[in-house]
Amino acid sequence: MAKINPFKAVRPTKDKAGLVASRPYEDYTEGELKAQLQYNPFSFLHIINPGYKFQHEITGEKRFQLVKNRYLEFKEEEIFIKDPAPCYYFYKIVTRNDSFFGIIAAASLEDYENNIIKKHEDTIAFRENLFKDYLKVVGFNTEPVLLTYPDSAVIDELIEEAMNTRPEYEFTTHNKETHFLWTICEPKIVEQIKREFEKMPALYIADGHHRCSSSYILSKESKAENPMHSGEEPYNYFMSFLIAESKLKIYEFSRLVTDLNGWSKEEFLMQLDEQFRIENRGSQLYSPKSKNHFNMYLDGEFYSLFLRKTNYEFTDSLSTLDTYILYEKLLKPILGIQDLRNDLRISYIHGKNDLIEMKSEIDSGRFTVGFGMLPLTIEEIKKVADEGLIMPPKSTYIEPKLRSGLTIYEF
Repeated sequence: MAKINPFKAVRPTKDKAGLVASRPYEDYTEGELKAQLQYNPFSFLHIINPGYKFQHEITGEKRFQLVKNRYLEFKEEEIFIKDPAPCYYFYKIVTRNDSFFGIIAAASLEDYENNIIKKHEDTIAFRENLFKDYLKVVGFNTEPVLLTYPDSAVIDELIEEAMNTRPEYEFTTHNKETHFLWTICEPKIVEQIKREFEKMPALYIADGHHRCSSSYILSKESKAENPMHSGEEPYNYFMSFLIAESKLKIYEFSRLVTDLNGWSKEEFLMQLDEQFRIENRGSQLYSPKSKNHFNMYLDGEFYSLFLRKTNYEFTDSLSTLDTYILYEKLLKPILGIQDLRNDLRISYIHGKNDLIEMKSEIDSGRFTVGFGMLPLTIEEIKKVADEGLIMPPKSTYIEPKLRSGLTIYEF
């Protein structure tokens, strides 16, 4: 039984929503970032990059405190307001090729602890604790964890009804995305939504494992420090964006490697031949067509690699994943890559960027060889999570990606 609650969001006034909302900080080029900070005083980037005010780069806890200061300034200037009553927030994004909609809400960290909210990705302790320290100082979170739930006709109908009314926000961004947000505070509808989620035995983290884990660590610390702890304090929850399983868009990551681990091209191909059936596809762009089928780009030519299943044993849901197979049969034993997160010899391109980018990176000499595969399915992700297993890093690139600053969760 999943506990998904409404909450009182802090959010921009209607006239400034499009100016405040920003992409993730790392998505901006240096030039874009400078332009936003110089010419848009309402951008949320001023909060997460507080050193700009002093023309000085600031790191560590000093930066965290300045982030909080900038945030408080936005509230004092009434750029941000706090809703007087708990609400759900229906959010829709229309891109050039897709449309996504879901619910922004507060999800229970007790559900995360009890595996009602299930994960499929491992986390790094350093990143968990760094973001936990950040949250503890600033006292708010603006990046929802992406959760997915089984399709619900009731929730779809409620969202559809809301979309026939005038949204609280509607704005279009420079990359031609249109964003809509509706506030849902009517008690009867709030109760319907809450009950629908209570019927669901499990939810799954699609994106945001580190954010979720950091919130969990902070909640445990806050509980220990609060002798009046009741279980309903805001620190017992985290902001989430809940989207139906059928509405997610899942892409793969291609793998690029800088060298052949000391093998000549011919030796490398012979090593591969023991594990895969290899076919040279020439210089034309080539994509895999089925599971356990990979493409490879090497020395100006594409190859297809078909797993030799007589040399491989499928033992659980993890062993069936193409990302795991590629690691176990090629990247680790042949190319010598043990640590997929930290080895500087490997890099990744998400599947929204097509084969042309892989070819370009290798033709430029920055990398020697590249590998691609089909994206995983939501069924594969759920099976891994249900079995308590962990997928290899960079197994999925999942959309939608939300803007920062539209709804803020305080604790």
